[in-house]
This record gives sequence, C-alpha cells and structure tokens, in this order.
Amino acid sequence: MKQLNLQKQQIKFRNKFIKLGVKMSGPETIYFSKDTIIGKNVSIEPYVVFGPKVKIGNNVTIKSFSHMENCKIENKVDVGPYARIRPGATLKEGSKVGNFVEIKKSTIGKNSKVNHLTYIGDSIIGTSVNVGAGTITCNYDGVKKSKTKIKNNVFIGSNSSLVAPLTVEEGSVIGAGSVITKNVRKNSLALTRSKQSEVKNYKRSKK
Repeated sequence: MKQLNLQKQQIKFRNKFIKLGVKMSGPETIYFSKDTIIGKNVSIEPYVVFGPKVKIGNNVTIKSFSHMENCKIENKVDVGPYARIRPGATLKEGSKVGNFVEIKKSTIGKNSKVNHLTYIGDSIIGTSVNVGAGTITCNYDGVKKSKTKIKNNVFIGSNSSLVAPLTVEEGSVIGAGSVITKNVRKNSLALTRSKQSEVKNYKRSKK
C-alpha cells in the first residue's frame, strides 16, 4: 500500500512539472521530492533523482543518472550524466558539471567547468575555471575538514590533487599530475611532476 501511494505521488509530481513546461524524456524514471523547485525551459533526461531541498533555475539541462540533494543550481547550467550534487553545493550561472563528478558543500562559479571524474568538496571555485579530469580536492585529513579556494580564470590540469587548506590565486595553472600542498600565487604555474626516465632497447623478462 505504501509503495502504491509513493507511485501515485510521483505521478502527481511528474504531471505538475510537465504542465509547468519541464521537458522530460522517460518521466516514469525521474523521481522528485515534494519540495523540488524547477524553473523555466528545463530539460531532464531519464533516471534522475531529486532529493530534498533542490532548487533548479532556468534553461538548465539535467542529464541521465544524476542525483541531487539540498543544492542550488542556477540558470544555464548543465549537469551530468552520472553527476552527484550533494548538500551545500551551489552551481552558478553557466557552469557545467559533467560525468562522474561529485560536488559537496562547494560553490562552482559562473562559466566554470568540472567535466570528468572529479571530486570537489568544501571548496569555493571562482569564475571561468577549468578543472581537469581526475582532480580531487583532498579536504579531510582524518580529523577535520579544510577548505580549498580556487580563484577566477584558473586552469587545473588533469589528475591533480589539491591538499587543503589551500588557495590557488587568479590566473594560475596547475600542471597535470600534480599534488599541490602550498598556496599558488597569481598568474603562476605550479607543478610537482617528477622527471620522466627512459631505458633504451628495454626488453621485458619472459617466463
């Protein structure tokens, strides 16, 4: 009986949003909460879950298999597929959070991109920042959480670890594969990559 009531409730929510102009492909696979707020010209792909306290602005696209809870998504934002937007997250206008990205208790600034395989936690990211694939904000040391601040127009190279507390100043670049443990000054390049070595004419051992 409880399951039947939940299904009826979801049908009611879906019909409400369809009447409000929300575009849904596969609406039977999309799950809303009673307090979900959605703006105008929003598109939602199949298998999306809206947990409690989610507010969506205008001209937003939510792609398949994304999960949101207690977060705010402003206008002209793209989310997913396979994105997890956790409590305390704010995605500012024009930002993009792509596939296999998790955002927790953080702000992603206007026109910033976090496209692939990334964890952003307890962070403030400025405008027009590009966060490369495989980036991790290391916000927990086993005892306490610390903050990462990434200022405007920063480029974070792929497979980087940012060890909080940390500030990356405006216009800086983090080289791919770096572990950054100290603050990075404005308009500078920071990298912690060891030199590549090569053995000529190398042959693997055979069994």
